[in-house]
Amino acid sequence: MTRARAVLGLAVASAVVLLGAAGIAIGGTTTTTGGVGTAAATAGCGKAPTLTSGRQTISSGGQNRQYVLRLPANYDPNRQYRLFVGFHWLNGTANDVDTGGSDGYNWSYYGLRKLADAENNGTIFVAPQGNNNGWANPGGQDLTFVDDMLRQLDAALCFDTTQRYAGGFSYGGGMSYAVACARANVFRAVVVYAGAQLSGCNGGTQPIAYLGIHGISDNVLNIAQGRALRDTFVRNNGCTAQSPREPSAGSRTHIVTAYSGCRAGYPVVWAAFDGGHTPAPVDGGGDGWRTWTSGEAWKFITQFAGGPTTTTTTTTTSGPTTSTPLPKGDCRVGAEVNAWNNGLTSTITITNTGTTAISGWLLGFTLGSGQTITGGWNATYDSNTGRVGATNASYNGDIAPGASTSIGFQATHTGNTAAPSLFTLNGMTCTTA
Repeated sequence: MTRARAVLGLAVASAVVLLGAAGIAIGGTTTTTGGVGTAAATAGCGKAPTLTSGRQTISSGGQNRQYVLRLPANYDPNRQYRLFVGFHWLNGTANDVDTGGSDGYNWSYYGLRKLADAENNGTIFVAPQGNNNGWANPGGQDLTFVDDMLRQLDAALCFDTTQRYAGGFSYGGGMSYAVACARANVFRAVVVYAGAQLSGCNGGTQPIAYLGIHGISDNVLNIAQGRALRDTFVRNNGCTAQSPREPSAGSRTHIVTAYSGCRAGYPVVWAAFDGGHTPAPVDGGGDGWRTWTSGEAWKFITQFAGGPTTTTTTTTTSGPTTSTPLPKGDCRVGAEVNAWNNGLTSTITITNTGTTAISGWLLGFTLGSGQTITGGWNATYDSNTGRVGATNASYNGDIAPGASTSIGFQATHTGNTAAPSLFTLNGMTCTTA
């Protein structure tokens, strides 16, 4: 994965931090002082989308600014989606966040896109591009860019306005903090990976749900800087002050602490790890897309009420909504099981039934009760019990129309030898062979 490290230290040490502009209400959003507004559908609900996935250009503050938009498969204009805005690091790009860099789909939007696809495909992702590949936010220009971007998105697409989230690493973490300070009535929560106050903090007195992730040995942005950001929202959210436990040097572990006493709906969570300046530490050493941070961030932002719903009107409403079933995908999956005593193997065949190639895939399925995966082939498995996600290997990510690929695993069982079931591919329901 592409990430800035030591080069950031010199740049941010001399950065001039300028405060952003005052908070404003975003078009199509009902807001209240001190918190996000009541659930509302944006103006784009019920209409054919006027934006598609890819790079978008808008005029903001007299400048042409760009962002990358990533719509889920089979976008439904009658469904109110969650929004996640992913800010890049210094000398990173919007494209790095969107594509996942060298780790590809597995690390797209800090690993959250993969998790969203594996659940219910209910999140729209956006990666803004900072000027000079950073987020200095002079005169609040980057906050204005975010405001203008949201206006365009709300007019073109269907969102639940209480389900806006932002997150970023390093300089992107600083920008996420600036959003938390100045737009707490627009965003529901932020995730700050190894951040510091680099992009200003205009306001900074309203509550917002806050997750901070930082390494105890960070030599670019010291962990004390991350603690200072966290403590702003410990105070704003009414949490009980404490000094949460952090792992010892050399332990190669992490400790996650949820603060107590916080105002209802405004949690503060602190995740410290034994490591340096990275958003993707791996317990035991190293970093990469197999990190625990993606799961923690996803769990944090999906805990709040609301989220993907359907609407039958194009006007702002807080009326009844119903869940949307997963859309059908262009895929067919077959599974065969060979069982013995307390063990089994399962071979799963994925067929592309569509007319376009599949490039990169995540197969979701549910194991039989009492089954535990002990090994697998032709895929990487993210769980060994219950609901499992299997990600393609480097050599089988592309499936041409009409073509198939097979994966498999070995598991133990306690008597239930049923084949896996409830298959999804990149968030889309598959037929079974």
